[in-house]
This record gives sequence, C-alpha cells and structure tokens, in this order.
Amino acid sequence: MPQLDENVKPASLFRRLAALFYDSLLLLAILFGATLLVLPFNKGEAIQASDGLYRTYLFMVSFFFFGWFWMHGGQTLGMRAWRLRLRRIDGKPLRWWHVLLRFMAAIPALLLAGIGYWWILVDKKHLALHDRFSETMVEQLETNPHRD
Repeated sequence: MPQLDENVKPASLFRRLAALFYDSLLLLAILFGATLLVLPFNKGEAIQASDGLYRTYLFMVSFFFFGWFWMHGGQTLGMRAWRLRLRRIDGKPLRWWHVLLRFMAAIPALLLAGIGYWWILVDKKHLALHDRFSETMVEQLETNPHRD
C-alpha cells in the first residue's frame, strides 16, 4: 500500500457517517426520480423490487451518483457539508477503477453491521476497509479555508 502523506488528516468515523447519512437522503430522492423515469415503460404500474433488471438499474444509478461526485472534485454533497474529500492515498488523481473498487467494497463494509467503517477505530492510519481495498481515503479538510 502506498505511503500516506503525514500532512493529510484522515476523516473521523463520525464525520464520515454523518456525510453518508446526508448522501443517503439525496440518493433516496434520486432513486425515486429514477423510478419515475422507468414507470412509463411498465405501463405506470408498480415495479417489483425483485425484478433483476430494475435492481441493476438502481444499482447503476447509485454507482454513478457517487462516482460522478468522487471523480469531479472528490466530494459528494454530504462530504462537502462535512468538509471531507476523497483522494487516492498516493495523492495521484482518482480513476474510475478506484471509484468502482471503492463503491463495490463499501457495500459489504456497510451491510455487514458496518464492520468496514468500524475498522477506522482500530486502523493505525484511520482507514476503512474499502479505503484499503481501493487505495483511497477520505480526508478532513480545514474547517476555515480562508484562514491566514
């Protein structure tokens, strides 16, 4: 794993979870909108949650929601509110491969009782499991960017 720059402050578990909560509310609204877009193709009837094509569609919408924000500035709206930014550990620009790997690894990290997030509390570099898998990290930005 690449070395972490000593000047970079990893985000705390609380801030990361708070940003995730904000983003989940926005993502929920986007998923409702995405569902509205496909309802005409189902003759306006309810779509079964067990429909594999529909689930894949919502999965892709979710991936591109996070992926687009991460690739364009490294911040979702929740991350912006909590002054967080995603970056590669080695400081190089993010690639779609890192974003995909992070997104895919974050799903079990969250669903398995949040174990991937709780890992931050025992990790020496304060990285979540999906940070380690994707060689990315969430950094805490300065609280006052206009400070002299």
